[in-house]
Amino acid sequence: MPKTTKSGKAKNNELPETLKRSSVKAQRTFAKTHDSAAAEYGEGERAHRVAYSALKHSFEKVGDHWEEKKSRGPSDARARSGGPDAKGATAEGVDANSSKKHLYDIAKRLDISGRSTMSKAGLVEAIEKSNRRSSARSRH
Repeated sequence: MPKTTKSGKAKNNELPETLKRSSVKAQRTFAKTHDSAAAEYGEGERAHRVAYSALKHSFEKVGDHWEEKKSRGPSDARARSGGPDAKGATAEGVDANSSKKHLYDIAKRLDISGRSTMSKAGLVEAIEKSNRRSSARSRH
């Protein structure tokens, strides 16, 4: 089912919950890419993966929503390898390729305890966990 209207606006009732709480630009990025992928590959998981991949090039997940990144680019090892058979770990929307300082700042905003002693990989993991908890709380 198309995620955009004829005017190109995202159909909010068909978007994933985290995108409903995100900017119109994030919604439009996901919706347009999903529609294009669905036309190419058919509805289903592949269309969703393509849409999330495009979203993660411009946005990062912070808590229960998506925020625009300062610079475009792949967010993790899986996005860097690209393609339908991408290899590597996903960071679940966390911009794992950003600086440790940026990750620390996000962890501070999310009030993650112990962040000052964490490695970059530890910050990514802690932000992933915090994002999952925030998204779960928002669903209830």
